[in-house]
Amino acid sequence: MENLQVNIDLIIEIASVVLGLVYLILVMMENIWCWIFGITSSLLSVYLFIEYQLFSEAILYFFYAAVGVYGWIMWSRKKAGKTAIVVRKWKWQNHAIAIPLGAALSASLGWVMSNFTKSDMSYIDATTTMFSFIASYLEAQKVLSAWIYWIVINGVSVWLYFTKELMVYGWLMVLYFVMSFAGLYMWNKTLKLQRI
Repeated sequence: MENLQVNIDLIIEIASVVLGLVYLILVMMENIWCWIFGITSSLLSVYLFIEYQLFSEAILYFFYAAVGVYGWIMWSRKKAGKTAIVVRKWKWQNHAIAIPLGAALSASLGWVMSNFTKSDMSYIDATTTMFSFIASYLEAQKVLSAWIYWIVINGVSVWLYFTKELMVYGWLMVLYFVMSFAGLYMWNKTLKLQRI
């Protein structure tokens, strides 16, 4: 019975990874359909992270599904005749607020998870979770620096997932890490074209 559960988990993990890759490719291309793939991938991940006791990650991926709905709404404004969201930059003052806020919330969530759950990597898990909240919001708003946040988050997540023996997710994070650089390049190119 345990082998059957492991096989089911592996199938779900692979499906989630494939959907997540499609999501990332489409978001890099600024294709609105990215959000459908992202929502589906995220909901499958919620199940797995609860199974593997990465509770902050489960919360994060539930948030990703919600941001997917928000992103779909924001990116579809162009079709509804409203002003389309374009790639833009954030002022340094916004980062000066977001980074300390993310750090404080990470410490708080890490403390909660270390004291009230069986999570054994609560502070790292909480940090990637909180900063992913910020990066997801920036992505839905098409803020260029979202990709810089993702580069750091995905780099840490590579280590976290391999440590928890979530091998497929670990390799997905390796791909996400590399593709985040490509996303930064593509959105930066779009930003420059918008200014012409």
